[in-house]
Amino acid sequence: MKLTLRQIEIFLNVVEQGHLTNVAKSMGLSQSAVSMSIKELEHILGRPLFDRLNKKLILNEVGRNFFEAVEPLFRKLEDIEYEFQNTEDKGTVRVGASTTVVDYLIPPIACRYMGTYPDVKVQLKEGNTQQIAEMVKRGDLDMGFVEGEVYDPDLIKEVIGDDELVVITANEELASRTWKIEELARERWILREEGSGTRAVFLDYIKEKVPHLEIFMELGHTESIKSLLQGGKAISCVSALAVAEELEDGRLKKVPIEDFDCRRHFYAIYHKDKYRSDLFRKFLDFSKSMIGETMECRGCSGEG
Repeated sequence: MKLTLRQIEIFLNVVEQGHLTNVAKSMGLSQSAVSMSIKELEHILGRPLFDRLNKKLILNEVGRNFFEAVEPLFRKLEDIEYEFQNTEDKGTVRVGASTTVVDYLIPPIACRYMGTYPDVKVQLKEGNTQQIAEMVKRGDLDMGFVEGEVYDPDLIKEVIGDDELVVITANEELASRTWKIEELARERWILREEGSGTRAVFLDYIKEKVPHLEIFMELGHTESIKSLLQGGKAISCVSALAVAEELEDGRLKKVPIEDFDCRRHFYAIYHKDKYRSDLFRKFLDFSKSMIGETMECRGCSGEG
C-alpha cells in the first residue's frame, strides 16, 4: 500500500482548516511539505481531491468520497493508539454534558471518580444537547450526557435517568390558581436557547394545545433564567432538579397547570464506532450508576 497515515492525517487537517498555512502551523510543518503531501496523495489516487477556489482548498466530489472512506478509519486508529497508551485506571476521559446535567449531576461524579482513581483525568465540556451531540459525533468527546432527544444514526444513546419539567415563576398571582397551559401562552416566557434539550422537550409537549408561545427572552443557562424570574412577572419551564432549593425556600413557585405532566429522559451518548476501552466502559458504568442513584434520592425518577 502506497498511502501513508501521515498523508491521511495531513489530508484530514486540510479538509478541516482549508488553508495550507494554517495546517502547516498547527502540525509544525512547512507549507511546502503540506502541499507536497497533498500532491503525492492525489498522484497515488490518480485524481485531484480538492478544487482550488479563492486561495482555499475545497473538497470536490472525489475528495468527499475519499474523506467519507478514510475519516472513520483514521479516528478508529487514533482510538486504538489512545487505548494502548492508557489503562482502565490511568488516562484521560473526554466527557461532555448538557446544561442541566453539568450543573447538577456530573461534577460530583467526575470529582469522585478522580478521587478514587487519581491517575485518571476527566476533561469536562459543557454545551446544550445539540452541541454535545455534535462534539461526540466529530470525535471531540468520548461520551456525552444530555437531557434532550438525539436523533442521529451514528450515535448510540442509553437512558440513564428520568426528569420532570416544571413551570415556575416568582409571581404570586400566577402561582395562586390552576391554569390550562393554553391560558399561559401570552405570558412573558423565558426559555433556554435553540438547541437546548429542556426547551425542545417542553415545546414539543405543549405544541398541540399551544402552537405559538410568547417567548419574551432566550438564555443559555438555567441559573440566569432563575435569577431573572425572581425579579419580575415572568414564567419558565425548567428541570425540577434545577429548582429544588428555590421551590423549597419559596424564592420560586410552581405554577399549577391542569393535566401537565412533562417528563423526559437523561441519556448517555457515544459514537457507534467508538473504540470502547476498559477506561471508557468503567467511567460510563460508574456515571450511569451514580446518576441513577442521585435521581432516585432526589425523587426525580420517572416513578416519583
